[in-house]
Amino acid sequence: MSRLGRTVLAAGIAVVTATFAATVAPSGPAEATPPTAAVALGDSFISGEGAGAYSPVVNIDGEASTFPGWSAPNSNAYFCHRSANASLHRADLPGITARFNLACSGGQPYDIANASATRTSGRQVTAQLDQLRAVAQTHDIDLVLVGLGSNNSSFTFGSVAEKCANRFIADAWTGWWEFWAYLWGKVEQEPCSNNDLATAAELAAATTETTAAVRQILSTLAEVDADGQHRVVLQDYTNPLPEEYDPTYWTEDNRDDTRDKFRDLGAERYAAGCPAHRASLPAGHYLSQGLGTLVSDVHTAVADEFPGADVVLLNVQRAFDGARLCETADSPQNALATPVRLMDGPTGVFVTSLSGLDKLDIRRIANACVTNFQTCQESWHPNAAGHLTLGHCLTGAAATSARAVSCVRSASGAITVS
Repeated sequence: MSRLGRTVLAAGIAVVTATFAATVAPSGPAEATPPTAAVALGDSFISGEGAGAYSPVVNIDGEASTFPGWSAPNSNAYFCHRSANASLHRADLPGITARFNLACSGGQPYDIANASATRTSGRQVTAQLDQLRAVAQTHDIDLVLVGLGSNNSSFTFGSVAEKCANRFIADAWTGWWEFWAYLWGKVEQEPCSNNDLATAAELAAATTETTAAVRQILSTLAEVDADGQHRVVLQDYTNPLPEEYDPTYWTEDNRDDTRDKFRDLGAERYAAGCPAHRASLPAGHYLSQGLGTLVSDVHTAVADEFPGADVVLLNVQRAFDGARLCETADSPQNALATPVRLMDGPTGVFVTSLSGLDKLDIRRIANACVTNFQTCQESWHPNAAGHLTLGHCLTGAAATSARAVSCVRSASGAITVS
C-alpha cells in the first residue's frame, strides 16, 4: 500500500478506536505492517549485467552461489549477474524499504513461471515467480520492474550480438579464400541483415511468449500482495550502438569495412568496443525497435486484460542518446554501454587490443567466448553508469500518473521522463 493510503487508513483506524474504545476491548496485539519492497524480474538489462558488483545468487538447491571461477559451467546461478549497481538499486523510490533483484542474465519468458534450470542453457535457479512469492511472505510489494523479451525461444540478445561481432572480426582478419583458418569451414563475413537477427515471425512469437509471462506476473501479484496496491513497470530496451559511428571509426590505413581484410580498422573498432560493420547498424536498430514494439504490445494486451492493474510502460530506447559505443571519438570512455571484450581462454584477463594478432590468434580468442560464454557475456550491456541512467528512468516511471512514459537523454546528459 502506498504511504498516502496508509495515512488515510491510519486516520480511519484512529477515529474508530476513539469512538469505540469505551465499549470494545482489544482482542490482541495488532499485526505489524510489513516493510515495503520493490522487486526486479526479467533478464540481463534488469539484473544489472555489465555493471559489476555482482551478488551471490541462491540456486535451485537453496544454496548461495558465489563466483565459481571463469571455467565453471555457464549455467551456474552466480552468472545471473545480479548487480548492486542495477537500476532497481539506483532509482529514487520514496517509501520503499527493501529491494529484491530476482532477474537473471539470459532470462526468458519461460523462466518466469518455470525453473530456468529445466530448459536448455538455463541457469540453476528456481522460477522467478517462486522467488517473488517468497518475498511476498515477508514484505508488502509496492513496485515491480519487469524487463522481458530480448531472450526467448526464437532468439537471444547474446546470440545476436555474437553473430554480428564474429562476422565483423572474421571479415577484418580473414580473406574469403582463407576458410582453412577455421577448422569448421567458411565463416560468415557479411554484415548482419534484419532477418539474421529476428524475423517478423520470430518477433511475433516472442511477443506471445512475453505476454503470457507478464500475465502470470500480474496474476501472481494479485494472489500474493495482500493489500493489492502495486505498480508494475514494463521496461523495453536501448541499443548499445548508435545509428552511425563517429567518422573516427569509418576507416583505418585507408581501408573501410566494405573491402576484404581490414585488420587495423578491426583492431580500432574492437578497442573502441564496437566491432561490427557499419552496414550492420540498421539491422541492430531494427531489432531494438522491434523489441520496443514487442514490449509496447505486451503492455497494451495486459492493460486490456487487467483494466484495474497499475501497469506503466517505460520506453528507454533513447536513454543512451549521445553516449553509445563509438558514437563519439573517445569510445569506450564516457559510453553508457560495455564494450565487447573477450578473454584468451577463461583467464579472467580481458583482451583490450587485437593489434598485431593474426587470424589464428583471433580464432583462439573468439573460441573462449563460445566455450565459456561467461567470459564475454557482459559485452554490449549497460555499464554501471548506464544502469544509473536507467535508474533515473525508473524513478520517473515509479512516480508518474501516466500509463506510458519515455526516458530520453539530452545532449547535455540530462535525463527526462515524460
